[in-house]
Amino acid sequence: MKILFIGCVESSYRLLLALLENGNCVTGVITKRESEFNSDFYDLAPLCNKYNIEVLYTKNINDNDSIHFIKKQSPDIGFCFGWSQLIKEEVIDIFPKGIVGFHPAQLPNNKGRHPLIWALVLGLEETASTFFMLDSGADTGAIISQAVVPISYDDDATSLYNKIMDVAVKQELQFVKELEDDTVNYIVQSSVKGNSWRKRNRKDGIIDWRMSSYAIYNLVRGLTHPYVGAAFEYQGKEYKVWKAKEIVCSDDMGNIEPGKVIKINRDGTIDIKVYDNVVRLIDFDTILVKEGDYL
Repeated sequence: MKILFIGCVESSYRLLLALLENGNCVTGVITKRESEFNSDFYDLAPLCNKYNIEVLYTKNINDNDSIHFIKKQSPDIGFCFGWSQLIKEEVIDIFPKGIVGFHPAQLPNNKGRHPLIWALVLGLEETASTFFMLDSGADTGAIISQAVVPISYDDDATSLYNKIMDVAVKQELQFVKELEDDTVNYIVQSSVKGNSWRKRNRKDGIIDWRMSSYAIYNLVRGLTHPYVGAAFEYQGKEYKVWKAKEIVCSDDMGNIEPGKVIKINRDGTIDIKVYDNVVRLIDFDTILVKEGDYL
């Protein structure tokens, strides 16, 4: 079975590598030279060069150059993992077996943008790794493989990303065989169930010290590496926070306002009073403050 691969992020690399290391036939790869909005962008060309696979760089998967490249490769199926642009039906129809997509969420729930970030920011206790067939909608096609991935309190974007990818690689190697043998079980998604997450913006990543400690903790762990980081503003400058911890405040802190620097610890961490508790900043941009200051 000849596979044409489409992707441009870290997850694309890991899933493409698994295919190649296990002897699958990848006839061509469509990717990007750079990305202005994918913080986890990954150039697939070096891996393709190693395996002598032809590469097309494109900004538009639906343009004539992309269509010509696809037809030239004469693939049986497409794998589109880590590509934000919707693929038109006329392009999907070029592939005899269609195109498989990937979404790290529990479809039909949580379609849409930034699924890993939203799962952590909202404090969900589980998500999923889902592969499905592309159609004219966004994350709406028939599911061919889904595995639940638990989210622990200690997980952050990095650890959850790795958890999902470890599961996704195992799924991929299984359904590749099923696709080749025509033994895949297609599960049609309900058109009336589920929700779609919106695109996040810069304001979504700004810490407000009037938030609860749990909400701030979730925001920080959801936006840490490989993403852009949560941030707060102080004296006209933005400071990134990559790791934080909830601290239960003592009874005598109930009348202290949110945003006050409670303590600067010997290890350099900073304790900030928030709405209901204290948040300890552990990994963050250097900032010159003293105890009693307000952020």
